[in-house]
Formats: sequence, structure tokens, C-alpha cells
Amino acid sequence: MERKELTHTAVLSLLPDRAPWGHKGDFGKVLLLCGSRGFTGAAYLAAMGALRCGAGLVFLGVPDSIYAIEAVKLNEPVVFPLPDEDGKLSARAAAEILQRLPSMDAVLLGCGLGQSAGTLAVVRAVLENADCPVVVDADGINVLAAHKDILRGRQYATILTPHDGEFARFGGTIGEDRMAAAAHYAEQWNSIVLLKGHETCITDGKTGYVNHTGNPGMAVGGSGDVLAGMILGLLGQGIAPLEAAACGAWLHGAAGDLCAQELGQYAMLPTDMLLRLPRLLK
Repeated sequence: MERKELTHTAVLSLLPDRAPWGHKGDFGKVLLLCGSRGFTGAAYLAAMGALRCGAGLVFLGVPDSIYAIEAVKLNEPVVFPLPDEDGKLSARAAAEILQRLPSMDAVLLGCGLGQSAGTLAVVRAVLENADCPVVVDADGINVLAAHKDILRGRQYATILTPHDGEFARFGGTIGEDRMAAAAHYAEQWNSIVLLKGHETCITDGKTGYVNHTGNPGMAVGGSGDVLAGMILGLLGQGIAPLEAAACGAWLHGAAGDLCAQELGQYAMLPTDMLLRLPRLLK
């Protein structure tokens, strides 16, 4: 397997040009299905991650019970309510989601969704019907653990973003060579795997990127939500899925490194990373 590393220059070279005559519809139309009662921050952070990476139109579907919270917190994304049950998305949400899918360039599932029959129904509906790349994070990965057959039938790219615990729950085994483990399961699961941690590994089973940016100050709740949203924003603009995942990881870690330099590893927050992304994308 070919192993690669990214530099800042290489990341910037992969970003699409923004034509002077372009409009918001030209820079990616993306859909996030995130959040649940008690996990409103996950939806906020993921949506802002997509916007900070240049997505033109960001749509965020959340359980009806948290819609008012997200609508107040978020100005730029289009936030809309979906049917819920006990604070999580209901299976009834799938019908409206399916109506929106054809116009989307990429979809993100999982950040803060919680685990329920409704979550699984929504994840299944999207993966079986989305004719575009899909990022699956957090509880999206957890509910798929017993239903990996859904992935094998996908014709479009699926990016899984597990940390070590989620990777293990999904059936993965990590040895001394993390990249080899990620590559093995990327092929088995018909997916791109972004295995988070120190020196995050990103691979489709044939080519792998090792990311060297980032620091322990990023090990805080919400950091992964920002990353998932960033990858979504890059996908929506047409960057190839493997490179979108690798660039997202590099930029996420580099933003974290700026935070550590300026704020220290103890005090930095995921929102601080969002605020420093513009400096890396000039």
C-alpha cells in the first residue's frame, strides 16, 4: 500500500478554486443529520466545521425537540426540525430526509445522534439512497456495528471516522501498525477509514495518509464533531473523498496546534479551532 503525508502547501493545492462569478450553489450543498437532547453542541460544531471549510449551503436536520436551541445558536446554516422520539431522531424522519437527498453533494450522519431504532433507520435510509459521499461519525458508526452489510452495497464513497473504541465496537482490531489495521477494514467494509488518534491514519485500503498535525489538547468533547463537519464541507466542494478526509485531518490538527501555541493545551476548546481555521485556508 502506498503511504503518503500531507503538507500545508499540498492541502492548499487540493482545495478547489473559487471562481469570481461563483455563487453559493457552486460551493457545495451539504446535509448534516446530527444532535439529540443533551447533545446540541455536536450539531453546532459539525455545522460550523462545514462552513469554515468553505461549504456554500449547509443544511442541518435535528430532532424537533432541540430545533429551537439550534436555530438560536446557528445563523449561517439552514436548520430544520425532524420528527423525534425521546429526544432522538425517529424512523419517521427518514421520509423527509429522502426528499432532500437528491439535491445534496455530501451528507454527514452521527454527531450526537444517540443510539436508537430511529437512528438506525435514518442511517440505513441515507446509506441505501444517497447518490453522493456520506461521512459516518460517532453514533452513526455505533448503530452500524451490527449492520455492516449496509456498507457493502454502497456505490458511492462512505467515510468512517472512528476513534479506537468505536473501531473496536465496529469489529476492528488494532495492532502495532495502525495504518495496516485501518486499510484491512477499509477494504472489508467498502469504506474509507479515518482512524483517529495520535498520527491519525486515513486510507481506502490502497493508499494511506498519515497525519502528523495535532496535539493532546484536542482530546476534548466536540473536537471530532468539528472534524466530521470539516470533511463534509470539503467533500461538498468536489474534493475526492480520500483527499477530503486527509485534508480535513491535517487542517483540524493544524488548527489545534495553533490553539495550543496561543492558548495552551489545557484551556483550548473546539470552538477555538473553528476560529483559527481561516488562518490556514488563506
